[in-house]
Amino acid sequence: MNQNEVVLSLSGICKNYGKFEALKPIDLQIRKGELFGFLGPNGAGKTTLIRIITGLIKQTSGSVFLGGMDLAKEPEKAKARVGYVPDRPYLYEKLTPLEYFDFVGGLYSVPHKDLETRGEEMLRKFSLWERRNDLIESFSHGMKQKVAMASAFLHDPDILVVDEPMVGLDPKSVRLVKDFFCELCGRGKTFFMSTHTLSLAEDICHRIGIINHGILVAMGTIGELRELGKDPNQNLEEIF
Repeated sequence: MNQNEVVLSLSGICKNYGKFEALKPIDLQIRKGELFGFLGPNGAGKTTLIRIITGLIKQTSGSVFLGGMDLAKEPEKAKARVGYVPDRPYLYEKLTPLEYFDFVGGLYSVPHKDLETRGEEMLRKFSLWERRNDLIESFSHGMKQKVAMASAFLHDPDILVVDEPMVGLDPKSVRLVKDFFCELCGRGKTFFMSTHTLSLAEDICHRIGIINHGILVAMGTIGELRELGKDPNQNLEEIF
């Protein structure tokens, strides 16, 4: 793949719940190595779109391509290209992190040797290696968030979909995760990140899309979004 290759493509995505239009036609292309920030007020349609991208729900119309594969026609192959970190991760808390990784790795058919190597790498990166044999139920919310994040990288996905990744993390962990995301983008991984933390989006996102009432109302780099405002020196919070 080259850096200009589109690895996440949405075409005419709509989602209706009865007569309510949760998403109106959304077209979006995200390239390899891009960290795309997805912003919007509560109820704007962010989580709905994320659930469509990850295959958790089906769109009313339109198509999703992940790594060039049609999610509707090749769901298993397409989903294997994606790692997903929800805003409220559900973990099997009677397991240890290593046991949970074994479970997740089995879902993606990750070879045991690779699973051991990546699992240790992730736990050390997130300062959880010393707790590898403790039950997840004994972890704080932030620690559970880091276990969920680590598990999403085990199968080495090309596309990472993360919903509010910094919730519950202390400042040191926030810095670590930001650096890690940027490092992965440098390796050619692609991020679709929903967040309410505008300073985070401003710091690390290459482009930002803003959704409201199910419509993608603005999209571009920070510089391009500033041009939409009254003051070119505005930060993202003021633009938003």
